[in-house]
Amino acid sequence: MSEEAEWLIDVADEAQTAELAARLAPLICDTVRVVTLSGDLGAGKTAFARALIRALAQDPTLEAPSPTFTLMQLYETPACRILHADLYRIAGGEAELEAMGFEEAAEDALVLVEWPERAPSLFAGERLEVRLSFAAAETPDARRIGIIAHGKAAGRLKAFRTMREFLERAGWADATREYLQGDASSRVYEVLRRPDGAQAILMISPARPDGPPIRYGKPYSAIARLAETVKPFVAMADALRGQGLSAPQIYAYDLSAGFVLLEDLGRDGVVAGGAPIADRYLEALAALAPLHARRLPDVLPVEGSTPYHIPPYDLDALLIEVELLLEWYAARVGGGGISSGSKATFVNLWRQALIEIVMSAPTWTLRDFHSPNLIWLPDRQGTARVGVIDFQDTVLGHPAYDVVSLTQDARVDVPDELEMRLLGHYARKRREADPLFDMAAFARAYAILGAQRATKILGIFARLDQRDHKPQYLVHLPRVESYLRKGLRHPALADLEAWYVANLPALFHA
Repeated sequence: MSEEAEWLIDVADEAQTAELAARLAPLICDTVRVVTLSGDLGAGKTAFARALIRALAQDPTLEAPSPTFTLMQLYETPACRILHADLYRIAGGEAELEAMGFEEAAEDALVLVEWPERAPSLFAGERLEVRLSFAAAETPDARRIGIIAHGKAAGRLKAFRTMREFLERAGWADATREYLQGDASSRVYEVLRRPDGAQAILMISPARPDGPPIRYGKPYSAIARLAETVKPFVAMADALRGQGLSAPQIYAYDLSAGFVLLEDLGRDGVVAGGAPIADRYLEALAALAPLHARRLPDVLPVEGSTPYHIPPYDLDALLIEVELLLEWYAARVGGGGISSGSKATFVNLWRQALIEIVMSAPTWTLRDFHSPNLIWLPDRQGTARVGVIDFQDTVLGHPAYDVVSLTQDARVDVPDELEMRLLGHYARKRREADPLFDMAAFARAYAILGAQRATKILGIFARLDQRDHKPQYLVHLPRVESYLRKGLRHPALADLEAWYVANLPALFHA
C-alpha cells in the first residue's frame, strides 16, 4: 500500500488559493507527475491550476485559460512541460481520451487534470490530489482545500505542511521566500521578506548523520563532533550573544523539524576583490581574544529542550579529520598506493603531535571562523561589528584553532606579512585580557593545528569534488597546500613533514 499524507487548509479568497498553489510548485515539479483537481463548479480548480502554471513558468502574467472547450492545453516552462486538461465534457472515459491522443500529449509532462473522475482508472496511481470545496455560505470567497499526496510525494507534503505551520506560528506566513546560496553543507537557506519590510533568514537543516557508521558504530559526523541537529546552533547563538559577539538573534525554531528563523545580518563580508580587508580581520581576532581568556560554560540552556553539552574536540575527532586526506586527497596527487603500514604511521604521528593540544585548557572553538562566515556590521560598535553566522559545530578545543582558521583562510590568500600582523594583534589583545598568556606555547599549538586543519580541508575539498559533485572547491587546493607546507616546517612536526615528503612528494613540487 502506497504512503499517503493529507492536509486540509482554509483559505479566505482566490488570492490565497493562488499563493498556496505557487508555494506547492517546487514540491510538484520535483516529485509529482500528476495533479488531480476535484470539486464543484466554481470551487476554484482552474484558479489553482493557473497559479501553479504561472509559478512553474516564472511568469505571474502568463495567460492560462481554462481548457474546458479545448480539453487540453500545453505549456513549456523552465521547470517542466505541463499538460493542463479539463475532462468535464468527456463522456466516453478512457477510450475517448485515448482517441484524442491524451497519452502521447501527457508523455514527459506534468499533468494537471480537472474532473479526473471522468476517467478514474487513468488517475489512480501516484499523484497529488487537490480537492476544493466552498467553506461556508456566509463566506462565498472562502475555500477549504484538501491536499492528499499518494506515493513518494507524501513525505515532501508532510515537510511542506510542517514548514508552513512553523512560519504561521512565527508570524512569517505572509513572507516571500527566496533561495540564498549556502555553504558546503547540506543546509538550505532562504531569505524571508514580509509585506511590512521585515527580513529574516530561514535555515532548513533536518536532523541527519553524515553517512553510515564507519567506526565504533558511529558515522563520521558523530566521531568528528559535528552537529546533526539545529539544537547546537540555537544554543550557541544565544551563548555567543551573551558573551558580546554578534551572532544572529533567533526568532523561532523547531528542533524536531530542523527549522531556525534568525536575524539577517546582511551580506557585507570581510573580503573585497578576493583579498582580506585587513582592518576587518584584525577586528575579528580582537573579538576572539577576550573570549579565549574567559572561563566559559560547557553546558548551555535551550528553551523548550534539555540543556546542550558542548562536545570536546578530542583525539578521535582530530584524527578522523586528518584521515580524510588519506581517503580522498592522496589519490589526487599520486598517493593512491600508500601502504596500510604508512597509513598507520601517519595516524600515530598525528596522535603524538595532538596529545598536547587536547591536554591544554579548552575554550569555545567555533571551528568555522573564516571569511565566508563573518559579516561586517558597520552600524555597531567595536568588536560587535563582526557578525558570526556558522558555529553549530562548536567544540571545546584549543584557542589556536579559530585563530589559524582566519589567519590561514582556506578561501582567501592571506599574505605572510598580514598573517604575522594578525597574530601580533591577537597576542596583544590576549595579554590585555590575561597577562599570563604564553605566546610561545600558543605559537607551537598554532603550527600544529594549522597543519591539522589544512590536512583536513584538503580531504574535505577533494571529497566535495568526488563524492558531492562540487568541483568548485578544487580551486582552493593550492592555497591550502601552501598552508600545510608552512605548518609542517615547525620543528614540532618534523617527523610528520618527513612522512608527507615520502608519501606525498607531489605536494612539495607545487
